[in-house]
Amino acid sequence: MKSETQKKFNQLKEYLENLGEAAVAFSGGTDSTLLLAVARDIPGVKTLAITAKTPYMPDWELKEAEEFIRKKDIEQVVVTLGIHESIQNNPPERCYLCKSSLFKALIEAATSKGFTHVMDGTNASDTLDYRPGLRALRELKIKSPLLETGITKNEVREISAELNLPTWNKPAYACLLTRLPFNQTIEEKELKAIEKAEVYLMEKGYREVRVRKHNNLARIELPIEKIGPFMARPDLHEIVDFIRETGFTYVTVDLAGYATGSFNQEIPDSVREEN
Repeated sequence: MKSETQKKFNQLKEYLENLGEAAVAFSGGTDSTLLLAVARDIPGVKTLAITAKTPYMPDWELKEAEEFIRKKDIEQVVVTLGIHESIQNNPPERCYLCKSSLFKALIEAATSKGFTHVMDGTNASDTLDYRPGLRALRELKIKSPLLETGITKNEVREISAELNLPTWNKPAYACLLTRLPFNQTIEEKELKAIEKAEVYLMEKGYREVRVRKHNNLARIELPIEKIGPFMARPDLHEIVDFIRETGFTYVTVDLAGYATGSFNQEIPDSVREEN
């Protein structure tokens, strides 16, 4: 581990030790897994994993989170939520509204277990991107130890690899609502179709993939260097047929390649300025 990374890692452990408790909003992603694992291994730190289960969070990721919890013998609370009325039409400020309602439920769950604080896996690199949900976390006084100790995404992966965590190289995986255009009524069957198509493509070997939905069209995003080989696959027609069977009429590949939050370019400047 690099000396600067080691220094930050030591600060993270000291932070958690001084706090004495860690109720972590745990999704099973790289960041929250590291935070939870570090807290779990510090003697005297009371640890709790709080996992939100919603229609827009993929089942496979929830299963991975539960498996990690079992292996580490950590107490977990699963909070089941529907699609909050404030985001039913997928507004441009969806992430802020979602985080506000979701973390209020997580705080309530943590409080019922005797915890004073809730923390999340926001890291120092997250501030470089458009992340409206961060405003909700600040308003609710959610603690972000990785951010507060200056640990970047690359350092999260470096520390995770050092600790032999299975998520050290796991690709970022945002919620399924990011696959839909803004200002469109959210239908659970659409979310299931998107998840089914993405899982199928992952099983074909594409770990970094998005299936964006535009009415009845599926827009597949892959890393640019993988687009050519993908189009040349002998089973391409089989892949297209499967995606159509999930509920799409047309299937296309985005020549601009894979990009997290590609629908964000549609967000008005007035909304960006608020966040």
